[in-house]
Amino acid sequence: MPISTFTGKVQTVVGLIEPEDLGITLPHEHLLVDQTVGGVYFIEPKETSARLLAHQPVSLENLSWVRYNMKDNLDNMMLLDEQMAIKEAMLYKLRGGKTIVDQTNVGIGRDPEALARISRATGLNIIMGSGYYVEGSYSKEMMDAKTEEEITEEIVKDITVGVDDTGIRSGVIGELGCSWPLKDNEKKVLKAGAYAQKRTGAAIWVHPGRNEMAPIESMEVLSNAGADLGRVVICHMDRCGYLLDTRRKLLDAGCYVEYDVFGLEGYYPARVALADGHLPDRPNDIGRIKQIKELIGMGYLKQILLSHDIGMKIMLVSYGGGGYAHLLREVVPLMKIYGISDEQINTMMVENPKRLLQLVHP
Repeated sequence: MPISTFTGKVQTVVGLIEPEDLGITLPHEHLLVDQTVGGVYFIEPKETSARLLAHQPVSLENLSWVRYNMKDNLDNMMLLDEQMAIKEAMLYKLRGGKTIVDQTNVGIGRDPEALARISRATGLNIIMGSGYYVEGSYSKEMMDAKTEEEITEEIVKDITVGVDDTGIRSGVIGELGCSWPLKDNEKKVLKAGAYAQKRTGAAIWVHPGRNEMAPIESMEVLSNAGADLGRVVICHMDRCGYLLDTRRKLLDAGCYVEYDVFGLEGYYPARVALADGHLPDRPNDIGRIKQIKELIGMGYLKQILLSHDIGMKIMLVSYGGGGYAHLLREVVPLMKIYGISDEQINTMMVENPKRLLQLVHP
């Protein structure tokens, strides 16, 4: 199908739709995902007692431990239950949500046919990611052998033809995984993402490392490869705890910034953050709201996105978390208390995603 067919449309897992049909949108979620692949996050504990907890299913008995050791429980890192995904996504729909962007891509369990089934069962628009996550979620030897051109062709095919032989097409490039320091293969994927953007008109989502220089480096790689930074999203402003100066550099370059861990209230495994040269800073929801209000006051309203990045069981309502409806149920009322208007909330949750998710003419 020629690229021109897609221009001005939004590609979901069940077909093209008009941007006006998106409505309230969560631009960064995972309905199904496996973060245990390749040992990207899960590390086998050394202590016998911790090892026991690491291999237990998430339950009320261990929930308090898992919440503070979220990367150390194998079951917590896997969302594999399609029926659970439907049940949880319906809570979002019942609150008025219409669209979910599933940023799961190659190496962490992307499942196009399951996403299409979830879309049909819930009536939600679901948009699927493409490209590769951080090194470790794929074979280094396999990626070493790939050229930038080959990865570019894979992403372009995902968007214009479909993933593998499913005929189900991706609608965004991402989330492209980056570590700190940035690995050679991750840089290769970023460049391929930029080249694929130029051919498809799709927006790019970047998962940056936590180091203060990490998002700047990823942005520069994309820019040097010819990406349109006005269609690039740098994710995890809150997960990574970036300084205001860093956030403003991204925004002033034209990028969108995404506050996408709403519902996780401050705790974060220190060793994971410290390994990237950053303190384990993560604001709670009130802290996020205050940062967002500050950026709005500086004139950046049209470059802010909001989501939850649900990718662990403890974030689901079924396991005591806020779920996909948390923003609509809890956060939006708090934003109004802190002086963020209905119009500004609509801009961040409807208008900004609508502008990004439509495929533009390359």
